[in-house]
Amino acid sequence: MGDRPLVDAVLRDYRTAPIGDREKALFAFIEKVNGESSRLRKEDVEEAKASGWTEEALYDAITVCALFNFYNKWIDATGVADMAADAYAASGERLAAFGYVPRDLPGK
Repeated sequence: MGDRPLVDAVLRDYRTAPIGDREKALFAFIEKVNGESSRLRKEDVEEAKASGWTEEALYDAITVCALFNFYNKWIDATGVADMAADAYAASGERLAAFGYVPRDLPGK
């Protein structure tokens, strides 16, 4: 994102981070999805939508949350080693520049 202090502030506490109400609403929704998914209500979805998020965006957020929960459980259970902090930083820079699509795909 190019603003490490902002990312750090969001990671510390999205509620007090210098981000917009729309983003705070999404983080609140994701927090409930991640920690209390069985208690998610229609009102939670409606509140996020009222902040400007579409059903498709919320579906995507739920999907990413679920996938990373799966990945984390799989990694924990199989003993896959964590990456070093500099490897995470390099990965973040690569993703910011190129996204998730490999640059060397045939025909590209």
